[in-house]
Formats: sequence, C-alpha cells, structure tokens
Amino acid sequence: MFRSIDLLAAAVAAMLIAVSSSASARTSDRRQPMEIESARSVCGTGANATCTLSGNVVMVQGSLHVRADKAVLQQAAGNPSRALLSGNVSLQQDMDDGDRIDASSDAIDYDLRNDVMVLTGNVVIRQQRGTLTGQRVVYNLKTGQVESGGEGAGRVRMRILPKDVVAPAAKGES
Repeated sequence: MFRSIDLLAAAVAAMLIAVSSSASARTSDRRQPMEIESARSVCGTGANATCTLSGNVVMVQGSLHVRADKAVLQQAAGNPSRALLSGNVSLQQDMDDGDRIDASSDAIDYDLRNDVMVLTGNVVIRQQRGTLTGQRVVYNLKTGQVESGGEGAGRVRMRILPKDVVAPAAKGES
C-alpha cells in the first residue's frame, strides 16, 4: 500500500511541479505539502504501476488547485511517466508576478518524459492580460512553445490586452 501512495505522490508532484515551474507560478507553492482527495483510488505496485483516482479528484499544493472527475497516473521503470486528467478539468494558480492563471478543458494528457502537456476539448486559459480558447492546446514545457488549434470548424481565439490595461474582471477577482 505504501508503494502505491509513493507512486501517486511522485507522479502528481512531478506533474504539478512541471506546471508550476513552467508558468512562472508562485515559487513557494513547490515547497508546500500536496493534498490529494478523491472518492476512489486503485493503485498498482511495481516499476510500471498505474494509479487511478476517480470521483471529484482534488489536488492542492499552495495556491495551485487542480480538479478533475478522473486522474490516471502512470509510472515507467520506477519514474512518473504520464498523467491523464479527464472530465471537467480545471487548474488555478497564483503567479509570482501577482497574476493568476485559470485553465479548464475536458482533458489534460501530460507526458512527463517529454515534458509536453496537451489540453483538449473546450480549452479556456485566462490570465489578467488575455485569454486563449480552442479545442486543443499543446504546451512544450522544455521550449515554452504553445501550439493551439480548433478541430473541425472550431477556431482558436485570443484576446490580449495592452500591458497598461488590466481587465475589469481580473481586477475584481484579485
């Protein structure tokens, strides 16, 4: 049982630290304990184990809050390799610069070995200075490259405010 919990904690920590560090997240978050809750968990043991959490999955570490209906965390050769979040996925986190990122999608597939995160289905990413919406956003954490696209007739939409203008909604939410 302890091995399963170690796998879960390592996989989630690796995923959340990668998200945190890539987005100029609040640095102190990485030093905070991580709290994980779900209605159910089924975790395997061994070097290539999988841990499945389901039923209102909530992960909190400092200002980082992640929610999903389901999370599947995979390990390869004893190291966290992939995190799949699905169903009403949302992520909120404060940034070191005082901004806040709010993201939601139908699913997130995070490949920890290649440091690539793919958000799919009704993707919305909001910060004070702008919004990005689309059906698919690929974020390479190594290079910082963001690729987005609509599927079918869908379109990518971006709204970027000038540096000296703060969105009224963002001011009220602080």
